[in-house]
Amino acid sequence: MSSLSLAARDTSTMLRRNLLHARRYPSLTLNLLLTPIMLLLLFVYIFGDTMSAGIGGGDRSAYIAYLVPGLLLMTVGSTVIGAAVAVSTDMNEGIIARFRTMAIHRGSVIIGHVVGSVLQSIASVVLVGAVAVAIGFRSTDATALEWLAAFGLLTLFALALTWIAVGMGMASPNAEAAANSAQPLILLPLISSAFVPVDSMPGWFRPIAEYQPFTPAIETLRGLLLGTEIGHNGWLAIAWCLGLAVLGYFWSASKFNSDPK
Repeated sequence: MSSLSLAARDTSTMLRRNLLHARRYPSLTLNLLLTPIMLLLLFVYIFGDTMSAGIGGGDRSAYIAYLVPGLLLMTVGSTVIGAAVAVSTDMNEGIIARFRTMAIHRGSVIIGHVVGSVLQSIASVVLVGAVAVAIGFRSTDATALEWLAAFGLLTLFALALTWIAVGMGMASPNAEAAANSAQPLILLPLISSAFVPVDSMPGWFRPIAEYQPFTPAIETLRGLLLGTEIGHNGWLAIAWCLGLAVLGYFWSASKFNSDPK
């Protein structure tokens, strides 16, 4: 077999291992998934009418349409925390050190975690999207090409955040520290344009919401799903995703190759 075939085989094995762990221990994924679902229900049924009036909508359905794109990306940020915890657990239990002594492709260990986390993120997004549709979200103005672009953006965003989460897991001394260090992936959407427009925020706070990865990604996804203006947000979202993915990859590879465990 060629080296590429061996790498693909070993990566597939590691992916099956990680998916099997996720199936046997679903509590972490479910707990992380509850956060965006609870926020969705909270903001729709408790704050929906008031927030809809604040953004110029006529009823609650206008705010559902505004809210869902941000919650979908928040779901990605919540789910990838599981990757940080899983990687940190593997590092501290010694299984990574054992894999290093085996005749397997070194990169397959990390890539298996990354691919598994991306698949879990997409599955979580589909579940949250189904809940959103059940309570009234509709995307009637999006074309098939825009739906495909939205799916591509969600996948690319999940890939970028997963690499960052893997780096956090590699750098953390234990699983609890990994979960804590990854909390900004949940907190950043709260200070983005996910819940209210950036223009409605105080002037001193607005740059915090504007100059972070979630806001351009949310505005791009919102534009694709609702047919609103995207502007420069599309290029900014792609640039953030590529930059974070490259940073996370080199960070993870460096920690994987230098850690003596």
